[in-house]
Amino acid sequence: MTNLLQAALARNNTSRPPVWFMRQAGRYHNHYRQLRARHSFEDLCKKSELATEVTLGPITDFDFDAAILFSDLLFPLEALGMPLKYDPGPQLGWHVREREDLQRLSLTGASVDLLEFQAAALRSIRARLPDAKGLLGFVGGPLTLFFYAAAGSHQGDLGIAHAGLADGRYAGFCEKLLPLLAQNILLQWRAGADCIAIFDTCAGELGPQAFGRWVVPQLRSVVDAVRRECPDIRILYYSKGTEARHWRMLGEVRIDGIGVDWRTPIATVLEEFGTQWAIQGNIDPHALLLPEADFLRSVEQFFAPVAALPAERRRGWICGLGHGVLPATPENHVRLFVDLQRELFP
Repeated sequence: MTNLLQAALARNNTSRPPVWFMRQAGRYHNHYRQLRARHSFEDLCKKSELATEVTLGPITDFDFDAAILFSDLLFPLEALGMPLKYDPGPQLGWHVREREDLQRLSLTGASVDLLEFQAAALRSIRARLPDAKGLLGFVGGPLTLFFYAAAGSHQGDLGIAHAGLADGRYAGFCEKLLPLLAQNILLQWRAGADCIAIFDTCAGELGPQAFGRWVVPQLRSVVDAVRRECPDIRILYYSKGTEARHWRMLGEVRIDGIGVDWRTPIATVLEEFGTQWAIQGNIDPHALLLPEADFLRSVEQFFAPVAALPAERRRGWICGLGHGVLPATPENHVRLFVDLQRELFP
């Protein structure tokens, strides 16, 4: 049975577009808050029974068309030997501030085994997920993981990370990271994911020319390594803060879809890129914070240009947000979004 997510990734969906949200399991959701009150973030990620409960909560409550593994994109850094804790946000024990720090990164044949908890969770989720629902795994993009490794964050003063592109730290980091990232993707795919998303939230830090130099070759290297093992794997690449000039450079990367943030109208993206890739996105998450009448008006205005497109242009559309659900989002607004989408695209 082909679910809506699989059909959209193949760009042959003739039914309603699938809908799921980044961070659909998170702090806005009472189900998550109750679990988080009793368990550490690490346990919610690393204990398969808890990761399953967190992941499936939004499917039960909001009837999304796809579940996404509840985990964190920084765990490959931990597998490379960088101590990681959450207090409450992620904190690395040390950072790649100098070239000498690269020697502290450790990639062994067993490194990917440290990520086996993600595979265990995906197998558990797949066993309980209805057949009609899709399932996504995810990893962080090489650039984003380097920015975290160098600066400890993806926002604020990122000068130390930017400098690492030119001084050789990024290249040395990628030598260790890229093989592990490919293994991580394969691990999740073989555990039952329909698609692996690569989230590159720092990609918009770079202009198109720098994106072509520091993101595209590294991404291509990972995807090529994965496809040598699993030619039929589905891969979605999301890059926050980028635009059409960036996406045009991805033509040589064998991905199945791109995820885009809210800064470019989704109908515009579908018209230019919808025959090349599946398109994930992209209403502004802040719209879900508006008073209900304003929120509903914003959603209707978001959907109208897409509904006006010829149906074949929507065959690869995966409906969702341009980034993650914000913590202050009312649960009822999430429910209303899903319901309205199904009314407008029966």
